[in-house]
Amino acid sequence: MKTKRETSRLTQNKRVSANAAACRCKFLRFFPKGFADEKYYNWERGYKWKAHEKWREILSQAEFNSLLKKGEFIEIAARAVKIESPTNLLFSFEKMALRDAVQSAEGARIFAEGLYAFLYNAGKLENKFERLCAAVAHLPKKQSRVLTYPVVTVFPFIAQPKMHIFLKPNVTRRAAERYGFDFQYKSNPSWQTYGNLIEFAAIIRNDLKDLKPRDMIDIQSFIWIQGSDEYEE
Repeated sequence: MKTKRETSRLTQNKRVSANAAACRCKFLRFFPKGFADEKYYNWERGYKWKAHEKWREILSQAEFNSLLKKGEFIEIAARAVKIESPTNLLFSFEKMALRDAVQSAEGARIFAEGLYAFLYNAGKLENKFERLCAAVAHLPKKQSRVLTYPVVTVFPFIAQPKMHIFLKPNVTRRAAERYGFDFQYKSNPSWQTYGNLIEFAAIIRNDLKDLKPRDMIDIQSFIWIQGSDEYEE
C-alpha cells in the first residue's frame, strides 16, 4: 500500500511520469535514504568512487600529460587497467580484450592519446566522442571485440564522473523502457546513442533533484538498479 500511495502522490506532479515515479519507488525500496543510504554506498557508489579517487592519485591530468610527453604509453594503459580491474564495471571478456589491445606499444599509444584527447582537449563533446570511438576501433584485437560501449565509456566515467556516464547496453535499455524514455540505441558505438544517454541522465537528475544526486555515479547507479537482474523484485 505504501508503494501505491507514494506512486500516486508523485504522479500528481505533472513533471514526473508514472513510469519514472515507479522507478523512484523501486530505488527507495532498496535504499530508503536514497543516495545518502549507507547500503547504497556499500553496494553501488563506494567502489566506483574509489576508482575515481585512484585515478586522481595515479593518472591525474598533470600525470597523464607528463607520461604522454615521455612516450610512456604502456605505463598509462597499465595504470588505467589497474584502476578499473577491481571494479565489476567491465565483463571479464571485456577486461581481457582491453588488456590484450594495450599490451603492444602501438595499441597503448592509440589508447593513451585517444583517451587524453577526449578527457582534456578542447572541442565539442560530440566530435571528441566520435574520435574516441575511432581510436578504440583501431586498437589491436585478438579474440573478443574491443569496440563496445562499456570499453569506450568506462574510463571517462571513472576519470570525470561529473561529466561522463558509463553505458551498459542491455541494462540501460531495460531501464529506459521501464522509465518510459525512448532510448535511441545503436549497437555500434556512436555519439547518437551516447548523447541520447546524456539526455536520459539529465531527465533522471531533474526528476530526482530532491534526492540530491551528486554526479553521474549516482545517475548510472540508479539506471543499473532499474535494469539489472540483481535488483529484480
